Amino acid sequence: MLLSQFQNEFVEAGCDEAGRGCLAGPVFAAAVIFPKDYYNPILNDSKKLSEKKRNELRPIIEREALAFAVCSVTPQEIDKINIHNASYKAMHLALDALSLTAEHLIIDGNKFIPYKTVPHTCIVKGDGKYLSIAAASILAKTYRDEYMDRIADEFPQYEWRSNKGYPTIVHRKAVLEHGPTIHHRRTFRVTDPQLKLEL
Repeated sequence: MLLSQFQNEFVEAGCDEAGRGCLAGPVFAAAVIFPKDYYNPILNDSKKLSEKKRNELRPIIEREALAFAVCSVTPQEIDKINIHNASYKAMHLALDALSLTAEHLIIDGNKFIPYKTVPHTCIVKGDGKYLSIAAASILAKTYRDEYMDRIADEFPQYEWRSNKGYPTIVHRKAVLEHGPTIHHRRTFRVTDPQLKLEL
């Protein structure tokens, strides 16, 4: 069972991102604040849930959270500031957009660029340990998948409806054959016939 809080003294937001390893599309991040002692036995790391279950949980999260926000950073900005900084920027934007002020942050992963003067704790595999991070992972993933589905019809040869911009064999072959689109990250290069991905 996932935990409701890392600490109980301050208003706590969980943060996570989606799309860091993609060839195409923005990186999305979400921040979620739940009530203290919040409980939901179904919530889990988005990667451990089916697409159907993620989409079922999204409105529940949005209804039951005290505050939530989802923001993104474009492929063009990713190319300018690199994917790591872009991921943290998306998290900062989501925190800016919260209707409540977070007093402590729990971040999925082992690194983070501090947000203002708010204390934070990085938690490796936090999306499988804390409800607010799991919820943030689900929101970031579902909003990003929805975005990729919307742009997929413009460029059907890349099959974004199925791969969501991740570097599958089909996607990488399509980049080699057709070249990149305006939605591709130019600093993520597919360089050789063996489809080796260089980040």
